[in-house]
Amino acid sequence: MKSGIHPEYRPVVFRDATTGTSFLTRSTATSDVTVDWSDGNTYPLITVDVTSDSHPFWTGTQRLVDAEGRVERFRRRYGLA
Repeated sequence: MKSGIHPEYRPVVFRDATTGTSFLTRSTATSDVTVDWSDGNTYPLITVDVTSDSHPFWTGTQRLVDAEGRVERFRRRYGLA
């Protein structure tokens, strides 16, 4: 890799805006806001709207909505009961 052209890859804390759950990982994302983590160090804090902790697919609250009646239209068109 060429030196000097890549952003710094460092520990960052991500916080879910909905649930408040935080996790420490590594990223190139930057932030002026910092947070004191449980290990005693201070890390940049990135607040995100959705994580696996609040996303309907991962929490099991996802609903399938057939507002257009597509299943019924398919059954009428192709003669399926």
